Amino acid sequence: MSRTAHIALLARYNEWMNNKLYEAASGLPAEELTADRGAFFGSLLATLNHIAVADILWLKRIGGHPRFAAALAPVLALSTPIALDQPLFDSLPTLREQRAWLDRLILDWSAGLAEADLDAVISYRRVNGEANQRQLGLLLLHFFNHQTHHRGQATTLLSQAGVDVGTTDLLLLVPEAEA
Repeated sequence: MSRTAHIALLARYNEWMNNKLYEAASGLPAEELTADRGAFFGSLLATLNHIAVADILWLKRIGGHPRFAAALAPVLALSTPIALDQPLFDSLPTLREQRAWLDRLILDWSAGLAEADLDAVISYRRVNGEANQRQLGLLLLHFFNHQTHHRGQATTLLSQAGVDVGTTDLLLLVPEAEA
């Protein structure tokens, strides 16, 4: 499997898992969504907001590269979050709309990546102003791993609220190998 095929698989997994999380969370009352359960970002809604904030920041950074600016223009037009815990939306339905939009953008953009694109060097600044330069392929591994990390926290928060998300394994999307 090529590197771009791996990225496409991770993008599909990202969308699939986000759909599962948001569907599971949609049955909870607002007070359960915003209850501080001791997670790094406190509540389930705050954790889901953080994932969206980080995705926007990373897509804006990647979109700063001329090769990716046109495809990521819609996210470049968004306001830049100023903090990793910045609440983008105060309700699950509005955050869910943004999440679905982001996931579609990620899927479409990643489907158009060429192997050579993954070697592009992305220059960016972290929220604290620190300058960095890294290869896109490695940044995308971080991008998708970061989502998975915080979705794991979200599944725990849902479990604490009495909601079972079901199977979350990437394996379910990995194609069967031919004998």
